[in-house]
Amino acid sequence: MPTTKLPDHIEVIGGKVNNLKNINVNIPLHKFVAISGLSGSGKSSLAMGILYSEGARRYLDSLATYTRRRISQVGRANVDSVTHIPSALALRQRPTVPGARSTVGTMTEIFNVLRLMYSRLGSPKCPNGHQVPPTIKIAEAMDVMGDQMGVITCPTCGVKFHAFGAEDFAFNSDGACPTCQGLGITKQIDPDTLIGDETKTIRDGAVAAWRTPGRNFMPIVAQAAGVRIDVPYNQLTDKEKQMVLHGEQKHYAIDIPSKNGRVFHMDNALYENAYNAIEDSMATTKSEIALKRLNRFYRFFTCPMCHGTRMNPNRLGQLIDGMNIAEASHMPIGQLPEFVERIKKWLPANMQKLAKNLTTELLNQTQPLLDLGLDYLTMDRAGASLSTGELQRIQLGRTLRTQTTGVLYVLDEPSVGLHPDNVSGLIKIFHQLVEQGNSLVVVDHETSIINAADYIIEIGPGSGVNGGEVIDQGTPAQIRQSSHSLIGPFLTGKAQLITREVSTADVFAKGSVTLTINHRFNLNNVTADFPINRLIAVTGFSGAGKTTLVLDGLLDAFKATFHRHTLPSYIDKFEPNKMKHIVSVDATPVGKNARSTLATYTNIMDNLRKKFAQLPDAKKHHYTPSYFSYNNKQGACPTCGGTGEISLDIQYLPDMVETCPTCRGKRFNQDILKIKWNGKSIADVLDYDVDHAIDLFKDDESILKTLQVLQQMGLGYLHLGEATPSLSGGEAQRLKLTSHMKSRQNDTLFIFDEPTVGLHPLDVHVLLKVFSQLIDQGATVLMITHDLDLMANADYLIDMGPRGGDQGGRIVAKGRPQDLVKEPQSLTTIYLAEHFEKFDQNNPK
Repeated sequence: MPTTKLPDHIEVIGGKVNNLKNINVNIPLHKFVAISGLSGSGKSSLAMGILYSEGARRYLDSLATYTRRRISQVGRANVDSVTHIPSALALRQRPTVPGARSTVGTMTEIFNVLRLMYSRLGSPKCPNGHQVPPTIKIAEAMDVMGDQMGVITCPTCGVKFHAFGAEDFAFNSDGACPTCQGLGITKQIDPDTLIGDETKTIRDGAVAAWRTPGRNFMPIVAQAAGVRIDVPYNQLTDKEKQMVLHGEQKHYAIDIPSKNGRVFHMDNALYENAYNAIEDSMATTKSEIALKRLNRFYRFFTCPMCHGTRMNPNRLGQLIDGMNIAEASHMPIGQLPEFVERIKKWLPANMQKLAKNLTTELLNQTQPLLDLGLDYLTMDRAGASLSTGELQRIQLGRTLRTQTTGVLYVLDEPSVGLHPDNVSGLIKIFHQLVEQGNSLVVVDHETSIINAADYIIEIGPGSGVNGGEVIDQGTPAQIRQSSHSLIGPFLTGKAQLITREVSTADVFAKGSVTLTINHRFNLNNVTADFPINRLIAVTGFSGAGKTTLVLDGLLDAFKATFHRHTLPSYIDKFEPNKMKHIVSVDATPVGKNARSTLATYTNIMDNLRKKFAQLPDAKKHHYTPSYFSYNNKQGACPTCGGTGEISLDIQYLPDMVETCPTCRGKRFNQDILKIKWNGKSIADVLDYDVDHAIDLFKDDESILKTLQVLQQMGLGYLHLGEATPSLSGGEAQRLKLTSHMKSRQNDTLFIFDEPTVGLHPLDVHVLLKVFSQLIDQGATVLMITHDLDLMANADYLIDMGPRGGDQGGRIVAKGRPQDLVKEPQSLTTIYLAEHFEKFDQNNPK
């Protein structure tokens, strides 16, 4: 019988998602396919907008109607046809930040197995304090139904008692510490925050706690209580300060002068000291915004009852090999295989089979995380403290454990936050996925990942309207030889590596900022010097302490100094030199919803509204600038409320998002759209991209300057009306910089966390130009990065390590990158030396 030939590729015909220009492309099945292209070229539109969207939708279509109603669904992609597409799973560039109750153990589900192990294999303590040795009877007792579940008898004193079951060890359930309810931390007012600026008088607002709603008259009450309110706070007597902070609640008669000169008399004004003002506000407020504001006055301290373990302390008597569950949770994941061996040796012979069953499950769940370089994470580490890269790898590890076959995996920038040494582990996992019979599509810019793919598809040639086409495709060997390819020169090392003028003078010629951290996470007595007016790279393994040094250390030290607060207790020494401003730029999305656009985020929209309101036609109708906003009732389309689209709920089918039939996506009402400037309505102007708008506004200095800055940032392809939350991480970072690019930045420190998220190596060249421009304007630029191109272009490098977690936390190399690669001592500088060599060999002097 002839065998039917199975399809070997996914066929996409007429792809028109976002900026894709009606593309036709074949994606090989059962292969590792990399998609490359400039930021905004249309890579994610192909990967997420077509492949994942269609693969997920068709899988959901096969489910029962009832089930589909309970799953958030994906609508149809704007594509003529997609054939031979498997069910798809996606890992996005920015995973959602876990809640306060999530830990590495709960997110990876390793803690679930550990709880089971402690309930079945553990040695419980009887009420009289005797440790009961591990026995198979405990596991059998756990399987009994009803009141007798888990009841065992102490062999020493004969007392019957309940051993703890798996649920009793859950800190999000029965095992929670009664003081902190399983959070591991308690909230207390931070005395350093109650007083804002000690050099101000109380009348001028020195007591930050009295600037909360309903307490604006408290300084007058304090005056009635005998406190001088027109003397700087730091010059008050100890008795007066004691009154401000801890004075008793009493009623006073006061006179409050109003703005119009009248005096308002109160017979019984209640005095609330600074502490009471915050506590009472916290107890009565219902508003989310007010709660957020009040939270600034609190610090989170380790819970005094459970000491941060989150567990009810009475659960800690049940032991495995002398360790309680909190101690086991505090072990780095990398030590679990050794722990498993110790457990087996400790248990009696008749429990070995059960132990093997449970420990094998534990190791199966752990192995993908070890392959992905997460061996340094502990199970009790709070999920919210993980970096984007760590979250992505946990997500990936969980996916790999399922060992599916016949699935299409779509990964968006899985290398985010990965040290070059971790990338090889990631590539190994990619090949495992394909070997299990799956297909893999990866959007990434990391050249070692692209080089390791079976097939490469390049989207371009430019970004936005200048992109959206397939410019090249083939195996890595073919792409390396291709003259059309934009990524090819970076795969071969023929591209230019150093693209800015790196400082050859004394790096510290303009001074330095010095910081010493005594103890914070894995940093102990670490001192770092950061040169002023230079490009500084802080590098190192994931979990080595980069974030602790820069964001917890340097950033928090500056904030405390600027707000005249005491330094955090973990900082011993801080010398800010002449720095007066600090700008921290991360890759979080810009704006919360689709109402935030490029024009509203910059000053363009305000200027546009004023420009349109000045037109004779607008004046005739008494249209003020507020009429030219789609966020106001006067300007918004009445059908869609200014969003440009309407959502239709179609029961068990995915919600349909349609272009608004009234305004046709233009967001404004018809009357506003009739007002024309140079023959164009305000909606027509918002349809322009930055590059084309420059000519349109050549005579308007205020708008032109912003447009030119956006163009310099490499964002010329973005439309003025483009929704900002949809921008990639790298685009969001550059957009946040626009307001800082027009002026001198002499005493300003810019901190960038992973600035190359979503950036092609050619985009990195643009970013380096932006950094150089900031430095020319007098700024100091510091970047936490794993990108070897950025490291090579830095003036100074501080490398943390040698690895992550308890094997990190030290500065293992510091100096000019060109000097460090001559005799590389650390893991990062070894990779950097190889990188320099690859490009030097292909670019002989």
